Amino acid sequence: MTASTTHREPTRDAHSAIITAAERLFADQGIEGVSLREIMRAAGQRNTTSLQYHFGDRDGLLRALVEKHIQSISVRRDAILDLLASHKETSLRDACSALVQPLVAKLNDPDGGREFLQIAAQLVNRDNRVIDPEEPAGAIIYDHSGSQDRWNHLVEHLMPPGTTGSPLHRRFAAIRFVHIEIGRRARSSPDGDHALFSSQLVDLSAALLRAEISEETQRLLDERPRRKSN
Repeated sequence: MTASTTHREPTRDAHSAIITAAERLFADQGIEGVSLREIMRAAGQRNTTSLQYHFGDRDGLLRALVEKHIQSISVRRDAILDLLASHKETSLRDACSALVQPLVAKLNDPDGGREFLQIAAQLVNRDNRVIDPEEPAGAIIYDHSGSQDRWNHLVEHLMPPGTTGSPLHRRFAAIRFVHIEIGRRARSSPDGDHALFSSQLVDLSAALLRAEISEETQRLLDERPRRKSN
């Protein structure tokens, strides 16, 4: 056996095998609850450099996993947004269908769709800070096609005054809520018809975005500048 056959460059098959193993283990044990060594073992990879070669590190692996699934979600969302753009009027509930339905479709994706939804829920719920485009959750919020940005602009004009942007971040609250609920569904519910679940989730996300600012919340918002200056 020559040196060239002993130290083979990792193959594309290894790339897919590692992502498939990561989907299952990250979904089952949490994105911080499984070691990279465990993922390599589950992927049947003896070459310990395969993960580093293909992904760099844990975040690189998570980014690749998200990228695998986000394209089909973006295509579906763009299609719904294109249809809504052809209407004379768009309701907030109609707009929320463009957020919910492309993700719900992943529940019936046999190629890691349910696992992805559980992982995405973990990623968007890591903390309350603004998500950086370069981190693993970045592709969920800043997808390459811009479908999520299109959705943001659409609902911004349908929401009550003062509810968009900092410090309330209502749109991200709706995005996070939807991902968490669908992630829970992916983990706990069998395959089948998700029509009622989807419709209810559209209702709830629309209600979240439609909520007016209460007098108490407005008072607390008005007090923020004074608190920061003290």
